[in-house]
Amino acid sequence: MPAGMNWTRMGIYCNGTMLAHITNRTARSTLFAMIPRRLILACAFVFITAIGGLLFAQTPSKQKSGVQQQDFGTRDGRPIILYTLTNAHGVEVRAMNYGGIILSLRVPDRKGQLADIVLGHEKAEEYMPNPPYLGAIVGRYANRIANGTFTLDGKTYTLPKNDGPNTLHGGVTRTFDKVLWDGEPLKGKNGVAFTYLSKDGEEGFPGNLKVTVTYTLTDSNELVIDYQATTDKATPINVSQHSYFNLKGAGNGDILDHEIMINADKFTPVDKNLIPTGELRAVKGTPFDFTTSTKIGARMEDPYEQMVLGHGYDHNFVLNRKGAGLSLAARVYEPTTGRVLEVSTTQPAVQFYTGNFLDGSVTGKEGHVYKRRYGLCLETQHYPDSPNHPDFPSTILKPGEKFHQTTVFKFSAK
Repeated sequence: MPAGMNWTRMGIYCNGTMLAHITNRTARSTLFAMIPRRLILACAFVFITAIGGLLFAQTPSKQKSGVQQQDFGTRDGRPIILYTLTNAHGVEVRAMNYGGIILSLRVPDRKGQLADIVLGHEKAEEYMPNPPYLGAIVGRYANRIANGTFTLDGKTYTLPKNDGPNTLHGGVTRTFDKVLWDGEPLKGKNGVAFTYLSKDGEEGFPGNLKVTVTYTLTDSNELVIDYQATTDKATPINVSQHSYFNLKGAGNGDILDHEIMINADKFTPVDKNLIPTGELRAVKGTPFDFTTSTKIGARMEDPYEQMVLGHGYDHNFVLNRKGAGLSLAARVYEPTTGRVLEVSTTQPAVQFYTGNFLDGSVTGKEGHVYKRRYGLCLETQHYPDSPNHPDFPSTILKPGEKFHQTTVFKFSAK
């Protein structure tokens, strides 16, 4: 009973008639006999409805949040587990321990309607293989290493080539997107931790590298991705997340009308093999100037040589950073739904990729065919081919050191 209410002393008015507390049984019987039955029923309905409304108002509805897990198949005789993270607003992230892949990410538009905004598949086996790296953790070394080779401490290491003359996203077989990670829901948080031991010599890289990647979903509609690693030998490391975003909804056309701001005054131009030349070039006066929000497709067909070499945008942007900690990297806005994606990171750069090599050969969720530029990637990272560029920020992790980077994807609508 709501506080302050005393039904014994309360009078109820209905169409001008008062049902009062009457102690005299005869008077009460006479009074009720004079009141039409329909009026009594109407008053009772009003009374019950009012009480129900008061009680309901005291118990507001709330989305059930937390982590759920379920069997999702097998790989090499080991179970694949699907983890579903849901926050208080109904935002939902589904990720599995195979490749640390994010299968779906449901966020609201300006009307509060939820939609899945990442490209992907409905079943685990559909990611085997996964040439576009849909939703996956990529490493040991995200992005490209020229000619599949680097020299460290006087020793030359040779890696498998899978991108013309280059090594892309760590190699061919035992790369982070193709292995089973150990998954564990986070204690006291709405998240999951994926851990993997990449053994010495795996894909040609030195050192036993222990990596943990956590996905945490907050009630502020943030997906926080935290990367940590240690090694017993010096080794290059560059780990990132390769989700393709389409804020209209996965499969609902291209991303050319999305508007993007990238907080970078410089980028690293590439050669014909998409390897950085070593130059840090100013974006001003080029199609790479996204320092103010601009439609992605506005300059897509510009004959600028870097646009031609990359078949669009597939470039590393050097972020405008001020000290350590999280810093704004990019902001994406989709005008028809009002959805906004804001990316912050501790990393020095972000690879902006516009799905130039999606060619319609991949059919994803709900039968959607993923055509060219149907998704965009914002891969926070160190620079590509850093092991072969001493002037770039170092990607070498040594024994006794700890690799630790964080990226936050924040979702809103306007």
